Amino acid sequence: MTAINLYDATVPIFTKFLTNLDAWLDLASTHATEKKFDRENLVEARLAPDQYPLRQQIQAACDQAKFTVAKMTGKEPPSHPDTEKTFDELRARIRLALDYLTSFTHDDFVGSEDRRCAHSWMGGKTMRGGDYLDHFALPNFYFHLVTAYSILRHNGVTLGKIPFIGNLPLS
Repeated sequence: MTAINLYDATVPIFTKFLTNLDAWLDLASTHATEKKFDRENLVEARLAPDQYPLRQQIQAACDQAKFTVAKMTGKEPPSHPDTEKTFDELRARIRLALDYLTSFTHDDFVGSEDRRCAHSWMGGKTMRGGDYLDHFALPNFYFHLVTAYSILRHNGVTLGKIPFIGNLPLS
């Protein structure tokens, strides 16, 4: 992959799917209103007792997007403490991640294919940028995104494939 491809595989993809996630929260709010329950009940909903609730799935998806572009470009990501407890706060977290993504350009990704990416949990080991993206960052992002989607769907929010996939770049 070239630097342009790695930009194209990250910033526009994270932007699209975080925007989709924000739209799912709109649908969840509408669902709660129609069913006459407090939408905030969904914030702590989870699929299994040992999985993160919706709020942490959203926080993790946002973090994965920001950490990926930061690691791949050699920049320091901003700190966003996981303090969100409401729909409005979660939507603000999504906007923070989206705003951060807009600060990157194709040029920022020059050399990112081979840049060494590391996290503290890697025990002092690293991955090449391209491998980090393909083998960890994108799968982890989609894991949290799909789990957030599934939590909402499990709780009756009318979501299908199209709200997940979102707009396509058709010509």
